[in-house]
Amino acid sequence: DELGILDGHITSTSYFAGKDPAFALLGGTVGAWSDTTQLLQFMNFGGGNELMEELYAPYGVQFIAASTTGLEAFVSKVPLEGVDDLKGLKLRAPEGMVQKVFAAAGASPVNLPGSEVFTGLSKGVIDAADYTVFSTNHAQGMHDVAGHPVYPGFHSLPLIDISMSQKKWDRLPEDLQQILIVASRDFSYNITNELKMADAVAVAEARANPDITIHDWSAEERMKFRAIAKTEWEKAAQASPSAQKAYDVLISYMETAGLL
Repeated sequence: DELGILDGHITSTSYFAGKDPAFALLGGTVGAWSDTTQLLQFMNFGGGNELMEELYAPYGVQFIAASTTGLEAFVSKVPLEGVDDLKGLKLRAPEGMVQKVFAAAGASPVNLPGSEVFTGLSKGVIDAADYTVFSTNHAQGMHDVAGHPVYPGFHSLPLIDISMSQKKWDRLPEDLQQILIVASRDFSYNITNELKMADAVAVAEARANPDITIHDWSAEERMKFRAIAKTEWEKAAQASPSAQKAYDVLISYMETAGLL
């Protein structure tokens, strides 16, 4: 925005963790959500959007609306039935909070670019990977070398935000501002539901393959993982006043929604 190169963007909020740790906490609250609607309800009705507007304001950026993609599914060469199975697991995971949460759960996180996940699995460099949604994993042949996916996903769901230059936003008439807000929400509805449908098709294909066994963690195991993740959220909250505020709003919503 400062250079005027872009008027706006659709981006992953966690990319700006270097500006403020609050962006990391909101952008990828590992273990928080079991469905895309939970994150979007938090953003649209639980105080998340207002937090993003406040966080972006010092940078001359106007937050317009929240979106997301789909819950990421594990790919694994070994059966994973719950938290205990993560202990000692050589797991490809992105740096930052994702690695911290998995390490706290007993896994051995490995730095590996996405382009090397398939090779890493096939050669035994890693046992499993936090990569992307089930349908993308399936399309890329991950399940051919790692036949024990965990689905539905629950560990990773990125916040995607639509935002633009505050100056450009202020120059727009109010009707166009409202049209952008509604269009962005429509975009969010489309992308999340299209990915859910793509996942459903891929899951049906995988279930028909005798070499693939899908593992669905119980509610108890998911809650165990969330409890471990919560300790990392608490640590992240201490990194800045904004992160503490984000944590407080997040926890308040999750308690109200019965997610803790």
